[in-house]
This record gives sequence, structure tokens and C-alpha cells, in this order.
Amino acid sequence: MPLTIIIDLDPNIAHIGPLLITWHGVFAVLGIVAAARIGFWLLEKDGVDVSGAGDGLAWMVVIGLIGARLLYVWENFRLFAGGQLLRIFALTEGGISQWGGLFGAIVGAYIWARRSKFSFWKVIDAGGPAALLGLAVGRIGDVINGEHHGTPTNVPWGVEYVNPNTLGQPGRIVHLEVGYEMVLSLGLLALLLPFHQRLKARLPAGVLGLIYLSLYAIGRFLLSYFRADQAIVFGLRQAQLASLLMVIIAVVAVPILFRRARARVVPAPALPDRA
Repeated sequence: MPLTIIIDLDPNIAHIGPLLITWHGVFAVLGIVAAARIGFWLLEKDGVDVSGAGDGLAWMVVIGLIGARLLYVWENFRLFAGGQLLRIFALTEGGISQWGGLFGAIVGAYIWARRSKFSFWKVIDAGGPAALLGLAVGRIGDVINGEHHGTPTNVPWGVEYVNPNTLGQPGRIVHLEVGYEMVLSLGLLALLLPFHQRLKARLPAGVLGLIYLSLYAIGRFLLSYFRADQAIVFGLRQAQLASLLMVIIAVVAVPILFRRARARVVPAPALPDRA
């Protein structure tokens, strides 16, 4: 019998009336808090006045949650058909799309930046590492509840969910893909964050944030092969399509940001010849 990591954790914490409190929900909130803390800290280091931070956080969280749920419902609409449409609003049961949340938060950040009249691209620079930290913290809840199913494996670090309330795959030893994502996020932070300010000083605003997000997207694309998600088109899963979109956005935006930065550099006027 192969070595196996047994996960016997109840994903549910308590019922408060009709409200179900889950580890998934708790760590999702903690992930948002962690992302907000590091994001606003990096914005302040970049000289951005974050006195209206509460307004910005509200825009990013609300639109991020809407995007996260909508993309998940779109991908898994069969789960909500047949009189189950009200379950669309049962966020505490789990069921949100990481990429839907991330793209939604970017839209919220754009609205906040326009309303507050400061650079959206500076928000992206701070939002790159903030998103990775938030995703890493949020994935702890996913590890506990087992909702995102992995592919079968016989590697020594394969996991088996055994709790009666688990959303995992009892009786099957699978890849802990969400754990791999957590390692990916923390690894990229460990690689880039110590050099964040030095890199920012050498790159146009927005480029560094896009580097964080596109590197994560490449890793996420590859890790998706360890997930038991259904293919959407061309044999690719929804997360892989979203990852490709993030990389395409970066590939298109980065050269534009460099060209804009060069265009803003005005050459010094030539001194008159005094000979």
C-alpha cells in the first residue's frame, strides 16, 4: 500500500441559525485581510495616499467575490440546476473561482484608482504580491475541505480525505493540487518580494505586478493537470484558459508600458554653442 497523507478534518466549524461557518470561508476572509495589509503597505512605500483604503478594499472585495462566484457557477452550472438556483448565493458552502475573484478584484482596483485619481498600474504593482499572499492563505481552507479534486496518484505525498463531511474524494488517494498552488504562491513571493522595491525602481509602473501575476499563471496552468476538472475547450480546463488570458494580458501590456515610459523621458535641451 503506498504511503498516504490522511486528512480527517471537518470542513464545517459551526451552524449559527441558517448560516454555516466553514474553514473555507474563514481562510477566504483571512486571505483577503492578508492581501489588503501587504497591498496597502506596498502602495504606501510607492508614495500612494491610501487614506481611502477602505473604499478601495470594498470595491475589490465585492467585485472580486461576484467574479469568483459567477465564474464558478458558469463552469459548474449543472450543480445549481433543477431547483437549486438559490444555492448560487450559498458562499459559505464553498464554490468560488480563484481566477474569477482575481479578475474581479482587478476591475475593482481600476474603479478605485479612477475614483481616487491615482495610477492604476501602481495598484497592479502592489496587487501582484498581495494576490499571491491572499491566494496562499485562502488555499488553507481548500486543503481542509477537499473541494477541489485532485487526480489519482501513488506518490508518497498523495492525500486521502476520510472525514464524513469532507467535500473531497473518500477512498481515493489523490494529488493535493491546492497545496501545490499554495507552495507556488509562497515560492514566488519568496523569490520576488525581497527585491520588490529595487525591481520597481527599474521598471515602469505595472510591469512588476504583471510579472508576479503572469509567473503565477504559468505555474497554475501546469498545476491544473493535477486537478480533476473537466476540459472546456481544446482539452484545457477553465483555470488553464484563465491563466492563458492572464499571460496574454501581460505579454500585450508590458511592451506598451515600456513604450509609454520611454515616451515620457524628454531629452534635455542642447546648450548653445559659445565658441
